[in-house]
Amino acid sequence: MWDLIYPGRKEHGWRPAIWLLYLIFFFIDPFTRHTTPLVWVGTVVAGFVFILLYLHVWTAGEQNAVLLTVAMALMGIVCTPWNTGAIGFFFYAAVCVAWLDSSRRVWIWIAIIIGIILLESRLLHLPTSFGLMMAFFAFVAAAGNYHLAQKRCAEKKLQLAQDEVEHLAKVAERERIARDLHDLLGHTLSLITLKAELARKLVDRDPERAKQEMLDVEHTSRAALADVREAISGYRGEGLAAELVRARKTLETAGITVDSDVTELPLTPAQETVLALALREAVTNVVRHAQARQCSVRLQRENNLCTLEIADNGSGANAPEGNGLRGMRERLEAIGGSLQRQSQAGTRLVIHLPLAPAAATLRN
Repeated sequence: MWDLIYPGRKEHGWRPAIWLLYLIFFFIDPFTRHTTPLVWVGTVVAGFVFILLYLHVWTAGEQNAVLLTVAMALMGIVCTPWNTGAIGFFFYAAVCVAWLDSSRRVWIWIAIIIGIILLESRLLHLPTSFGLMMAFFAFVAAAGNYHLAQKRCAEKKLQLAQDEVEHLAKVAERERIARDLHDLLGHTLSLITLKAELARKLVDRDPERAKQEMLDVEHTSRAALADVREAISGYRGEGLAAELVRARKTLETAGITVDSDVTELPLTPAQETVLALALREAVTNVVRHAQARQCSVRLQRENNLCTLEIADNGSGANAPEGNGLRGMRERLEAIGGSLQRQSQAGTRLVIHLPLAPAAATLRN
């Protein structure tokens, strides 16, 4: 039932529907003027039709959304003469057109809607203050939604750019793996095949030579196995240094100024992996949620501690701790580290890892 009345509930949530509370003025007007039952029936029918139009705007295609918005404005023109609360319909039309059209021509539509509000108020001899107030609220709401629409478009473009970078990186990695496997195993497997065929032919005529050939096959296959293992270890992770480079590129792509101060430290593979994952999660949070302009990354040694600090000047400081930060904290605590989150003039993550105990554990 709700999917038919409000198809955008799953995508947009209940926030657009909450704005319908302002329609109360449309339904109060017949009370205040003690109108006839016919006007009451028209109010209920018009209100229901308008609610359907408004709720369907949020999932309609661009062309259909424009038609629905025009229909909302026309309902305001038709209904306002016998129900002054219908002048609020123009308010909703301005909000919808500002959300759906992020180009500059949206201001033409908003100007037309505000002009209709003022003209309708004048023709119906409504108080001038009332018409100006409705025009002002329509403009403010439309401007706010236009700003949100611009922000939404920027986030979508950034997400598309990140997806494209990740896709190209995956394609390049697959090509590298295919190229490396060909270089590593192509010649070696051909050599093993030839020596195995030669040993099969010599097994009856020259057993000693056949034995030598099989020993060569064994040595060649072991060398190939060692090469494959070395290559696979390189595929599993490029390390903290590569993640630092990737973090800088990601932040700069998002238009964030980066200030880095990195010192090379003697980290175990486990520590390096956890720090790389923590850095990736922190940078992702900065790009997606912080709305920051600057970000600093600092990796230093303080006594026997490795300290990784990621700080931004964004607005995500008061956001609750999500699954990403909780997972980061759990991974750090599993290897004896800690995570501190500070929320003053932005967000600052400070990660500490003990260097000496980790090294001692590795030696043991």
